[in-house]
Amino acid sequence: MKTLQVGDKAPNFNAIDQDGNTITFSDFKGKKLIVFFYPKASTPGCTMEVCNLRDNYTLLQEKGYALLGVSADSPKRQKNFKEKYHLPFPLLADENKEVINAFGVWGPKKFMGRTYDGIHRTTFVINENGIIERVISKVKTKDHAAQILAED
Repeated sequence: MKTLQVGDKAPNFNAIDQDGNTITFSDFKGKKLIVFFYPKASTPGCTMEVCNLRDNYTLLQEKGYALLGVSADSPKRQKNFKEKYHLPFPLLADENKEVINAFGVWGPKKFMGRTYDGIHRTTFVINENGIIERVISKVKTKDHAAQILAED
């Protein structure tokens, strides 16, 4: 599986969010969109990442960005995560990994000497024309918003 690269057209996707609403890529037509993939809701690294994005959400909005978080968690788990940390952006529950695979962020990972398949923590910055402008594969969970805004 090949991860999408800068210059690629973002895939047209649809998935349900934490409340069971269908979210599609076309909902963001003409907008700048940040799609960030994280391994698992409510784990320490993912919590740091979403809280950093939450704390900088107004700034990201001022720069014209919409935000969308994606993991393979269930809608219930995403809802709990969103409510517990008061997240102002939707979280997609991509249990069948359609969006995850479309962006190419599923694959072998290593942790403590063990290899397994999982979601690679990756963020895609997509422009108003649906083209990927940046791919951040070395996400700094505690300072992710600054990473996104650094190039802007």
